[in-house]
Amino acid sequence: MGIHTPTPIQAQAIPLLLEEKQDLIGLAQTGTGKTAAFSLPLLERIDPNSSKVQAVILSPTRELGQQIAAQIASFSQHQRKVNTLAVYGGTSIVNQIRALKKPVQVVIATPGRLLDLIRRKAISLRNVEYLVLDEADEMLNMGFKEDIDEILKGVERENSVTWLFSATMPSGIRSIIKHYMSPQAKEVKVSTGNQVNKNIEHQYMVLRTEEKTSVLKLLMDSEDNMRGIVFCRTKLGCQKLSDSLSKEGYLADALHGDLSQNQRDAVMGKFKAHRLQVLCATDVAARGIDVNDLTHVIHYNLPDNDEYYTHRSGRTARAGKTGVSIALVSTRERTKLLSFARNIKIDVSRVNPPSGRVIVEKRVMNLAKRIENIDVPRALPDEIIETGITQLEHLSKTELITKMIAMEVNSMDLDTLLSNKPPRKTRDRDDRPEREDRKARRDRKERPERKEREYKKKDDYRSDSFDSPKESKARKASKETAGYVRFFINLGKVDQVKKDDLVEFLHEQGGVEQSNLGNITVNDQHSFFEVDEKSSKKIAQRFKGLLVNGRPLRVNRDDPGASFPSKKKGKGKPSSKQRKRS
Repeated sequence: MGIHTPTPIQAQAIPLLLEEKQDLIGLAQTGTGKTAAFSLPLLERIDPNSSKVQAVILSPTRELGQQIAAQIASFSQHQRKVNTLAVYGGTSIVNQIRALKKPVQVVIATPGRLLDLIRRKAISLRNVEYLVLDEADEMLNMGFKEDIDEILKGVERENSVTWLFSATMPSGIRSIIKHYMSPQAKEVKVSTGNQVNKNIEHQYMVLRTEEKTSVLKLLMDSEDNMRGIVFCRTKLGCQKLSDSLSKEGYLADALHGDLSQNQRDAVMGKFKAHRLQVLCATDVAARGIDVNDLTHVIHYNLPDNDEYYTHRSGRTARAGKTGVSIALVSTRERTKLLSFARNIKIDVSRVNPPSGRVIVEKRVMNLAKRIENIDVPRALPDEIIETGITQLEHLSKTELITKMIAMEVNSMDLDTLLSNKPPRKTRDRDDRPEREDRKARRDRKERPERKEREYKKKDDYRSDSFDSPKESKARKASKETAGYVRFFINLGKVDQVKKDDLVEFLHEQGGVEQSNLGNITVNDQHSFFEVDEKSSKKIAQRFKGLLVNGRPLRVNRDDPGASFPSKKKGKGKPSSKQRKRS
């Protein structure tokens, strides 16, 4: 396979895993060769003559699971036959149950689908000798802690070993090690902390939000052979950006959690076959992408923490190559990006958007090269060529070349590109009437009287933290919709969160459908949202361990008398004097 030298994690882990059957903890960043570090020893230890499932590998995403299955198949192609099976959500569980009835030695699974198969008695963990947790920290970030606990409880520890691989060591990982792994477990560390590949050049551009799409198009036009991933915060934003690029002829597609498995496979197939220039993706969807020839990673929206910035940037400059990571940030986001840079000890330089004149010149140069390299078919009759010459002979050489160039650049916004003005905001014409209607509706609304507005402001300022328990209970009863449970979350306008962003976030991280949400209120430093009773049971648990802007995310039920962050300085509950003043 062209592998001559092991990576540091492979050099440390493989001898230990071959030496004896033991628990192992491997700490290494994404892209450091962890798959081979556990797959090669696993293939040595698996008995191909036994038809039972001997090893289970847990993966956070279906894409990463497919990637692991493909690599194991490559590693074992010249060995005795070892059957592997990748199982994950989004595809028929009936087909997977049928496949498990055949001899399978290694199962690669996402936590949720593995639990479904266990509950249907399609697979048993009793005979499993090796349990591998790959990207364990990411599985916790995605809310799989309870699922992992249930899976680990079903494994007979006396007859099995656990190999845990992770990029970081949060408290959730330490809890797993403490409760489910041997105290004598071996530990190997390489590239721990948020170390970023030294072959990556980090850049940023300061832009207004409405300029980002236009500048992204300039980047795609200006960089020869550019191929990369554009990271977006939400699935909706990801799809909108992809649609906008595709409408203007750019080779782009979207990868996010709302796509079916067949759609995801089709998109990844096009991307790996170089039929796409960029892939617009969310963090979760891009976790399993392992492509070695990406030139760029573009942060269309900044991630919530430096850990995700590291993982994103690591998609480029793989296998010893170089790459560029470019962040498109607002003035406020610039401070956040520079904080990331300090934490992970990288140099990030400010650059300007590419010049429009340079882009036009490159387009013309590419046209000239294409024409110069065209092979004229021998079968082309001279009479056909004469027809073309007769039609165009009245044009001078300069006129002919000018018209050819015009054909190439007519689709470009030359007035903007050649004037060196900031890119204009791009929007579909279909959106304009709707915006005008909304403005007209706003103008027609009667403004509330001044006293009513003052009362509303005063009422908005009051929070449950300043009320007595009795007042808070009465207020909560009036605000909370029947059949819904009200929750507090420490995200607000200061985090650049809007109502739509919160709905998307609750769907992606909490698994809450929009139809199950009630009232949502976004305040400056925190927000409240309502969830129907059925969906509310485990919602707080699904957000445990997440970080937002470097601070722990807090989601809890808005019980009467609960204290929430105050707008005043200081910590803890407000004093009785403060409550009286309020």
